[in-house]
Amino acid sequence: MLDLDLLPEDYAICRLPAGTPLPGKLPGPEGGVVSVTWTPDEVSIVCPAERAPDDAQMETPWRCLRVAGTMELTLTGILNSLTGPLADARVNICAFSTYDTDYLLVPAVRLAEAVAALQEAGHRVRGV
Repeated sequence: MLDLDLLPEDYAICRLPAGTPLPGKLPGPEGGVVSVTWTPDEVSIVCPAERAPDDAQMETPWRCLRVAGTMELTLTGILNSLTGPLADARVNICAFSTYDTDYLLVPAVRLAEAVAALQEAGHRVRGV
């Protein structure tokens, strides 16, 4: 069983062309969770929807769930324990990880279904 925190704001999943510099309107550490991934093909950004780059291809609104606490990098099956029940409930997701924890985004319109599936699998969701 995992404890999950539902972050309070809507999130956007954004795509910018490869080589695009980091947009200046993204929040600092006090402004919500932001994930930036540069690849040879794109720049992907997950951020609070109100701070999304204006010129990005964007999907919104999403809600963000964070696995509470810090996890050891040697742990296995964390994302599987979350994505499995969501897949069974046919809730699409976007996931990313940091050094400390994992994050799942679900479409805002599917949040109630996602929370129900996670709770049915034994997880606790706070902030709903």
